[in-house]
Order: sequence, then C-alpha cells, then structure tokens
Amino acid sequence: MVITIPNVLSDNELKQYRQHLNSADWESGLSSAGEQSVQVKQNQQLHPESKLAQQLGDHILQAISESAKFVSAALPLKISPPMFNRYQSSGHYGWHVDNAIRIIPGTPIRLRTDLSVTVFLSNPDDYDGGELCVKDTYGEHQIKLLAGDMVIYPSTSLHQVLPVTKGQRLASFFGLKVWCEIMNSVRFYLT
Repeated sequence: MVITIPNVLSDNELKQYRQHLNSADWESGLSSAGEQSVQVKQNQQLHPESKLAQQLGDHILQAISESAKFVSAALPLKISPPMFNRYQSSGHYGWHVDNAIRIIPGTPIRLRTDLSVTVFLSNPDDYDGGELCVKDTYGEHQIKLLAGDMVIYPSTSLHQVLPVTKGQRLASFFGLKVWCEIMNSVRFYLT
C-alpha cells in the first residue's frame, strides 16, 4: 500500500520551511541510523531535539491533523515527531526497512511504527535523482512528488532514496502507530 496525498503544505509554508532549512545546522544522518542502515545511509538531518526541528515538526503535525485523507488513510493512533533530512552531492539511503521501534527524542517513550511518511519539501525540478523507491506486494514504486505532497507506506516495506546527483532534496519523515491494533484486540475479545 502506497498512498500519496497532495498539498499538505501550502506554497507559502514551503517557502518559509526552505528559508529556515537553508540556514539550519545539519548533522550526519548516521546519528539516527540503526545497526543495519548505518552501512547504506549517506544524508544529513536536523538534530531532532533542535528548536527548529521541533517547531517545523509541530507545524507538520498540525497540517496533517487537518487532512481528512491522511486521517482516514493512516488511522493514526500515535505519531513520532517529524524529522528532517537533506540529500545532496550524491547523498542517498540504500535499501532498508525503517526501525520498528522509534524512541521519542528527549523521553524514555518508545513507539512501534506501522506506517512511514515522507513529506516532500523540494520540488522535483530542484534536484536530479532522489526518488523514493518502495517495494511492496505490487512491485517497486519510484516516488518523486511535488513540494508539499506526502506519501504513506508500510514501515516494513523495503525502500531506498536514490542518489541526488544535482541540487538538494529536502524532506520530512516520521512513523506512526495505527488504530488497527486496538480494533484487532477488541475483535479478539468479542469472539
């Protein structure tokens, strides 16, 4: 299941995001890489506890909460704080599966992630390469959306970001736990 949702962020919001992100302090994406993904990850990220990451992340959470399509497609129970990444100069992230459990920054809270989300912050003509490739039961999908658009896919899907050979690709990404677990538990107790 790969679901795209257009226009989660407006052009004005995107312009402000890019202004902030162009002057941000970026760090190696390896700081959040799991044991297996450290071998295939070459990108940059905002530190998740930075004031900018928290402010922009809160804004994305507000924006998606107002999207009826997102709410009905994802059935979010809990959402991890959005993070931000940048790919440039052949930056890429090889085939991997997202961490099944995410630690909420600055807390001891752990969140199982069922779905992964990417919100594109750069337009496709701003960079060459950088497609998000997701393999699922229906084959491989190459995804390169307009700035402000979002894609949702199972966190268990094998996926990668192809090398960015020109320009830069900015995005936000996060995971979420869905309501289905609760519904399945209720169904179990009723039968």
